[in-house]
Amino acid sequence: MSFRRAPVRMQKPAKGSRLMYSSSDDVAVMKQLEAAHAPDGQEIDVKPILRVVEDIFVHADPTLGPVASPGTPVHGEALEDQALQASMRDALESLAFVIDRVATEIACKCSGSEDAHGSAMAILNMLAHFSWDAKLVIVLAAFGMNYGEFWLIAQNYSSNQLAKAVAILKQLPEILELSNAQKPRFDAVRSVIKTMLDVGKCVIKFKELPSQYITSDVEALSMALSHIPIAVYWTARSVVACASQITGLVGLGHGHLAATTEAWELSSLGHKLSNMCSHLEAQLGTCYKHIDEKKFMESYQSLIRLFETIQIDNMKVLKALIYAKDDLQPLVDGATKKRVLSDSFSLISILSILFAASVIIE
Repeated sequence: MSFRRAPVRMQKPAKGSRLMYSSSDDVAVMKQLEAAHAPDGQEIDVKPILRVVEDIFVHADPTLGPVASPGTPVHGEALEDQALQASMRDALESLAFVIDRVATEIACKCSGSEDAHGSAMAILNMLAHFSWDAKLVIVLAAFGMNYGEFWLIAQNYSSNQLAKAVAILKQLPEILELSNAQKPRFDAVRSVIKTMLDVGKCVIKFKELPSQYITSDVEALSMALSHIPIAVYWTARSVVACASQITGLVGLGHGHLAATTEAWELSSLGHKLSNMCSHLEAQLGTCYKHIDEKKFMESYQSLIRLFETIQIDNMKVLKALIYAKDDLQPLVDGATKKRVLSDSFSLISILSILFAASVIIE
């Protein structure tokens, strides 16, 4: 969905609005968010969609990447990953229409004179029945569609006739010729986008925490869960601000001056969102530590039970001692250099290996 054209004059902050945001504001907003939150209990895996959204932002602006987590496909390769495509299709079956509706809403809200808070709440009210992580990713996906379409035309207008015709109507060639004058605007949008992606990935990590090792009565998780709704709100608020910046470029041409005030407001939003993300990441680290401690105690208790139980042989004990995690085959066959199950060897062979190792150490 393309961005709508904004008024040519620079938009000023609404009367009575503030560029700095206090915690008292968040308390009032939180009450509105809770009143508008009515999840239907449907569980949707939005992580694959966030991966694609991140891919859009990185290809639109390569300075944002690469930011993939270790062990995951790099951008470009991610879209070719068959497992990702399958999980993404499942999620989009129920979300594609909603994402398109929200993209239209964002385009309309950032083209008019509505206040930023009202625009963000209107968007989130459309997503009342979704969980907080789904709300966040849907909003980012909707903005990603609009942002991607804008830069797809901007990057190809000189080599593609269709893109060139659309770009001329939007006056994009003139805008890009003034790229130095627009640098504060682009830098501010780029910074906020990166922070929004960080918030999105952090929120999803909380959703992925194993419930058998941590529950909401743990202080760190409880505190994080209480802060996630307001982080989702400020992400939506930042999306509206970023969309307004990009929409403001369309149709302005040479007569437009760099909107330094708007860029400063984006910077303030980015700073607030970054602080929230840092807080959530700190709580996530505490949650991981709690989980590790639970897993350690589980392994320790398992070992105690093994030693207290009469065994036919020592295979279970050896498995638990040599490699207790992740079901990885615990031993390496020296001849083939491949991992094998410990019961592939006789007990005498294993004892011989251990004895030989002790002799070498001595």
